[in-house]
Amino acid sequence: MLPYLIIKGGKPLRGKTEIKGSKNAATKMMVASLLTEEPCVIENVPLSDDIDITAELCQKIGSEISFEEHSCKMQTKTIAMSLVPELSRKNRIPVLALGPLLHRNGVAEVPVLGGCPIGHRPINFHLEALNRMGVRVERREKSYYAEAGSINGAEIELPYPSVGATENIILTAVLAKGDTQIQNAAIEPEIMNLIDMLVLMGAKISCDLGSRKIKISGVSKLSGAKIKVMPDRNEIVSLAVLTLATFGDVVMKGVDQFFDFTSTGRNSYLEIFLQKVKEMGGNFETNSEGLRFWGRPPYKPVSVQTAPHPSFMTDWQQPFAVLLTQAGGESTIHETVYEDRFGYVKDLQKMGANITVTDECLGSQCRFHGQTFNHSARVNGPTKLRGSEIEMKDIRAGMAHLIAALTAEGESVITGVEHLDRGYEKIDERLKELGADITRIKS
Repeated sequence: MLPYLIIKGGKPLRGKTEIKGSKNAATKMMVASLLTEEPCVIENVPLSDDIDITAELCQKIGSEISFEEHSCKMQTKTIAMSLVPELSRKNRIPVLALGPLLHRNGVAEVPVLGGCPIGHRPINFHLEALNRMGVRVERREKSYYAEAGSINGAEIELPYPSVGATENIILTAVLAKGDTQIQNAAIEPEIMNLIDMLVLMGAKISCDLGSRKIKISGVSKLSGAKIKVMPDRNEIVSLAVLTLATFGDVVMKGVDQFFDFTSTGRNSYLEIFLQKVKEMGGNFETNSEGLRFWGRPPYKPVSVQTAPHPSFMTDWQQPFAVLLTQAGGESTIHETVYEDRFGYVKDLQKMGANITVTDECLGSQCRFHGQTFNHSARVNGPTKLRGSEIEMKDIRAGMAHLIAALTAEGESVITGVEHLDRGYEKIDERLKELGADITRIKS
């Protein structure tokens, strides 16, 4: 029997909490360490299950890994195994190891991808790009097998700014012969954090964020590096939404990097989210301790449309939908990144939310226009949510369920907690410190 949560909702969250590092950045940095035989130190690593899965992959390949609190030291002196067809658990990281393994050992085999069931997530962009660089990839029953005589730089234009494909190209191009230029690249902050590490390792990478161009000039060797993982913007948004939905008052510490206006042109990674909070009547401020959120009714309805960074992040829409149930009037959500990311709505409806999904584009016309994907939602409120029995199906929908349960009146029982544990470090324990009534029943 897997663990589950018993939650008694209706209590405002209050207090202070420390934001953990981004698992979406940390896991990619762990893979990047495979590119060198020298030691790498990755600081501010969250202790989530996705980190454990990535560590298992790297250890099978030959990495020596040690953790000291939230610092991870990794060294892969030699490749003990370049053919890793299976792991004990799945996530979407192994495919990113193809390039590093090919550079180190000439062949590579990694498990097929797992992760959250949030719609079609093909890796054809990855495979087409790698093929242009001279890599041959074969899909096997449970794995991807790749080999390459020579890996060369290439001009690659992505049909869509895919985060995973952009990361895969970068990790392969840094040791390739010649120059690689990615057009229509993803420019998420987590990718920039990965690039920061690779540059410290000796990679030659330049970015034009405005035109979505990334240029990589291959080098012959990379060294070790020490890097700090950026704060998890998904965690910040989730906790901010939870604070506002419960009409609480919470200060988040460890988020200074989000407000570091530097010469690289990177501004607040939360800008579009903060705009929406302000628009609906929520409150926030920065102070000497960090970023503070607090909220009081009534909230105003707003419309959001997800898209690649710097737009409203797709991972934010599920938690934000719960907050919109507490706003007066009709709000809309237009999901343009994944075609099937409203599966959690039926659980919120069971809890009393007035949400309807539609295949219309409730915003600017997107690539799903004219198809039958229910990729938009109308949220009418305010509505009082009530406790229920819920099964989490993925990380971000799981956070929406958690927020709904803590906002609702009465008791909720939530299963599928393993999804939440993949993305958030001890989130239930940390929420209890803010006044949440959560009990974890272990298997």
